[in-house]
Amino acid sequence: MIRNLGFTLIEILVALAIFSIIGLASTGVLTTVSDSNSISQERFNRLTQLQRAMTMMERDILQAVARPIRIQGETTEKVIQGGRDLYESDADGLGFVHSGWPNPNYMLPRSQLQAVAYRLREGNLERLYGNYLDNVVGFEPKIRVMLGNIEDFKVSFYTKSEDNDSPWQENYTGTELPKAVAIEITSKDFGLIRREFALVDKS
Repeated sequence: MIRNLGFTLIEILVALAIFSIIGLASTGVLTTVSDSNSISQERFNRLTQLQRAMTMMERDILQAVARPIRIQGETTEKVIQGGRDLYESDADGLGFVHSGWPNPNYMLPRSQLQAVAYRLREGNLERLYGNYLDNVVGFEPKIRVMLGNIEDFKVSFYTKSEDNDSPWQENYTGTELPKAVAIEITSKDFGLIRREFALVDKS
C-alpha cells in the first residue's frame, strides 16, 4: 500500500490559527509602540512650546524699562500695569515696555524699545505687541499665541514699602517699576507654573 504524505485539514486549520494569533499580537505591539511614540512626540512639542514661551516672557520682563507710552493717542505716565480686566483678558493682564529689541545701527524705522502685553483669551496665553511705542488712535496690536490649554493666568507685583503690610500686590499701575513681578500659569498639561522676576530700573 502507498501511504499519502501531506497535512490534514485539522493541521492546516491549527497552523492558520497560530499564525493569526501571532499576527494579531504583532499588530497590537506595533500599534502600542506607534501610539506611545506619538504621545511622546506630542508631549515633547508641548514642552518645547512651554520653554519657548517662558524664555520670551522672561526676556521681556527682565528688560522692562520705565518708559510711559501713549494709549489711544492720550499721554499717560503709566510705565507698567497689571491685574484683572486689562487688555480684554479672561484673567489677569500685564503690560509694559521692554528694551533689547534688536535694531542694528537703527537701520529700521523704529526704536529698540517695544510695548508688549500678556493676556489669557479662550484658553490661550497671548502676547500683544506692535512696531511702534506711541501708536495712533484705532491701532490694533499684533497677537501671538504663546501657549494653549491654559486655565488661569495671574500676575502679582512686589512693592514692599513701609506703607504696605503685604509685599505682593495683585493689581499694580505705577509711574515706576515694581521691585519684582511674579506670574502664575495654570496649564492643563503641566499644572501650576510660577516664576518670579526681579526688576532693575534701566531708565
